[in-house]
Amino acid sequence: MSTTTDPAAASAPTPVSQRALAPDLARGLMLLFIALAHVPYYLFTADTGLAGVHPADGGLADRIAQAVTITTVDARAYPLFALLFAYGIGQMYSRQISRGASPADVRRMLRTRNLWMIAFGLVHATLLFFGDILGAYGLMGLVFVPLFLNRSDRVLKVWIGVLLGLAALVSVAATALMTLTPGGAGAERLATAEPGYLASILYRLTLWLPSLVSPFIMLVLPAAFLLGLLTARHRILEEPGRHLPLLRRTAVVGIAVGWSGGLVQALVHVGALTLPGAPDLLMLHNYTGFFAGIGYAAVFALVAHRITTAGTDPLPVRALVALGRRSMSGYLAQSVVWAGLLAASGLALGAHLSSWSAMGVGIATWLATVVAAYAMDRAGIRGPAETALRKLTYRSVRRAGPKATATTTA
Repeated sequence: MSTTTDPAAASAPTPVSQRALAPDLARGLMLLFIALAHVPYYLFTADTGLAGVHPADGGLADRIAQAVTITTVDARAYPLFALLFAYGIGQMYSRQISRGASPADVRRMLRTRNLWMIAFGLVHATLLFFGDILGAYGLMGLVFVPLFLNRSDRVLKVWIGVLLGLAALVSVAATALMTLTPGGAGAERLATAEPGYLASILYRLTLWLPSLVSPFIMLVLPAAFLLGLLTARHRILEEPGRHLPLLRRTAVVGIAVGWSGGLVQALVHVGALTLPGAPDLLMLHNYTGFFAGIGYAAVFALVAHRITTAGTDPLPVRALVALGRRSMSGYLAQSVVWAGLLAASGLALGAHLSSWSAMGVGIATWLATVVAAYAMDRAGIRGPAETALRKLTYRSVRRAGPKATATTTA
C-alpha cells in the first residue's frame, strides 16, 4: 500500500540544524578543486604539453603550479564529485522514506531530478562552459539509481570491484594506443579561443554531448557513484565517529595511490622524468584519480569529526559549509567568471595568463564564492540554482499525479 506525504512538508529543505557537517564541508572544498581543474582550459594561446590542457612550457612558478594541479587536482575532483552526488541521492532517499513516502514515489522524484540535472547541464554548456559535469552526473543518476539504489551491500561492492578492474584494463590498453597516436587539447582550446560568442556555442555543444557518456567509458566515475550510494547507506560521512579506522585507512591509502599516479604524470609533463617511448599517461593518471577522490572524502570526514568533537565553529568552517550547501550555485558562478573574464568571447584575459597566474584566478574565484555563500547564509538566502532545481523537480512530480508526492531537497 502506497503511503503519501504532505507535498509542502516533504518538499521543505532540510533544516540547517539537521544537516551533517562533513558532506557540506566536502562540497565546499571540492569546488576549489573544480576551479583549479577548469581554469587551465582558458589559457587558449599556450601550446599544450603531455598533460592535456596544461601549457608545454613556462617559468619555475608555472611549473610548480602545473605539477601541483596535475598531482592533486586533475582527474581527482570528478570522482569526489561523483561520490558526493551519489551520497546526496542516498540521503534524499532515506530522508523521504523516513517521512512516510513510498519507495516508488521517491524513485519517481529522483528520476525527475536527474532529468532536470541534464537540462541544467545543457543550458550550462550552451551558455558558459563545455566541460559541464551536471549533465553527465544527471545521466549517471538516471541509469544507476534504478539499477543499484536498493541492491545489497554485496552487490554494490562486487560491481565497484568489477568497474575498477575493467577500468584498469581499459587504462592500460588506452595508454598503449595513445602512446602510438598521442592526442592533445586542441578541441577544448577551440571552444575557449573562439572570439565569437554564437560560434563558441557550437564548439561547446559539440564537446558537451560526448561528455554525457564519457564517464561510462572511463568506468571509474560510475564506481565512485556506486561507492557514494554505499557510503550513504551506512552514513559514513554523516557519522564519521563510528567509522574512524575505515576513514583513516581510506585517507592514507587513497591519497598515497592518487598522488603517486599524479606525480608521475606531473614529472613527465615538466620534463623531470623521461620514460621510454614518451608514453601518454593520461588514462592511467585518470584511473588513479579515483583513489585520490575517495581519499579526499575521507579526509574531509575526519576533519569534520575533529571539528564536531572539539565543539568549535570557526568562521572559515562556517563559510565553507555555506558554500557546500550552495555547491551547484557556486559551481555555475565559476563558469560565469571563466566565460566572462577569461574566454576569447569575453574579455579574453586567458590570453595573458600563465599557469601560476591562472591558478591565482581560480583560487580567487573560489574564495569569492565562499564569501558570497557566507553572506547569503547570514541573510537566510538559499542558492539560486538549488532553489530552481528543487522547484522544478517538485512541480514536475506533482503534475505527474497524486501518487507523485515524494519530494526532497536539492
